[in-house]
Amino acid sequence: MDWLHAIAGLFVGLMVGMTGVGGGSLMAPILILLFGVAPTTAVGTDLWFASITKAVGGAVHHHQGGAEGGPDYDVVKRLMIGSIPASLIVLAILSQMHLGQIKTGVITGALGVVLIGTAVATLLRGRFHQWALARRVGTADRFTRWQPALTVLAGALLGAMVTLTSVGAGAIGAPLLLALYPLRMRMQRLVATDIVHAVPLTLVAGLGHLWIGNVNPVLLVNLLAGSLPGIVIGSLLATRTSDRVLQPLLAAVLVVVGWRLIA
Repeated sequence: MDWLHAIAGLFVGLMVGMTGVGGGSLMAPILILLFGVAPTTAVGTDLWFASITKAVGGAVHHHQGGAEGGPDYDVVKRLMIGSIPASLIVLAILSQMHLGQIKTGVITGALGVVLIGTAVATLLRGRFHQWALARRVGTADRFTRWQPALTVLAGALLGAMVTLTSVGAGAIGAPLLLALYPLRMRMQRLVATDIVHAVPLTLVAGLGHLWIGNVNPVLLVNLLAGSLPGIVIGSLLATRTSDRVLQPLLAAVLVVVGWRLIA
């Protein structure tokens, strides 16, 4: 047992449980920059880490949420219609990239860009919500008519990003859901929906990376030893967490890490 890996898993599990954000956004960079794991292995292992961790968190949110705070399964289904095929397409492309240095460079660069985008999305989550509410008033029929198709497109975007970088299911997914469902998504339901959608997506992406050979099972077990209790505690604390404190701190860390990966 590597206790440093377990402590990293505990920290990330707490963040995911409380905010729905932080799985790939924090774990993949931690593995690459602090533990020296190869980017391809970091992404593949992180996808399995996210799938198992979020499965536990999703179960807690389902049990705790009730009618108002639990996952919105209609939205989850729409997201999956887009995300699963997109994930399979990206996996097929990655499996054909035989040159290790090119593949590593693509993943590292994409990860850095997505992390900086994630920081911006995290900081502007509230403004996204206000913008969407303003557009929702007076255009309800047209807005509702386009919701399913736009949700599928959002799922496709998330599927591609998560499969390539392991980042985006929570951090990018949350602002997208707030924009698409400004009246339907309260914060606890938003976090729960994000987490539940991430489980099948990261499982499919993780299976693909396992097939390609990008997963380290020993590292995965060490990370899960910390993350599973962490996400249970974080999910139970979700309704008591202040986004005003967590979001700026998380965004600052993501910008620094994203720049380190690009530079």
